[in-house]
Amino acid sequence: MTAYDDQNIFARILAGEVPSVRVFEDERTVAIMDIMPRADGHVLVLPRAPSRNILDIDPGDMAAVMATTQRVARAQMAAFGADGITVQHFCEGAGGQVVFHTHVHVLPRHEGVALRPPGHIADASVLERHAEKIRAALSR
Repeated sequence: MTAYDDQNIFARILAGEVPSVRVFEDERTVAIMDIMPRADGHVLVLPRAPSRNILDIDPGDMAAVMATTQRVARAQMAAFGADGITVQHFCEGAGGQVVFHTHVHVLPRHEGVALRPPGHIADASVLERHAEKIRAALSR
């Protein structure tokens, strides 16, 4: 496995070098809106500590990522009236991983509604509006 690259986009977001729309953070994790959402309310959960993916993440950080994933998923269900949640983690290039900092995709889903195709950047105001809905649900 290749060494961790501390200049990847998520490392730079965590360092405050690149802006993001944050919905939640604690001492071990940060949850941000995906700028190329495949569903309304698509969130990425990141560990603060550097790791490439599930193969090298510290088990305590993985537990924290999953706890935040669960918290965000519950908030998304309420905020978007979702029928379900899709949770995804891509591991290494052959597994579909593009950014090599551990992250989990959390997507609210509705019956009969397909995911949007990847690669389309959302309008910042839409992301902020969706983030506010999630933040409000998290605070209940």
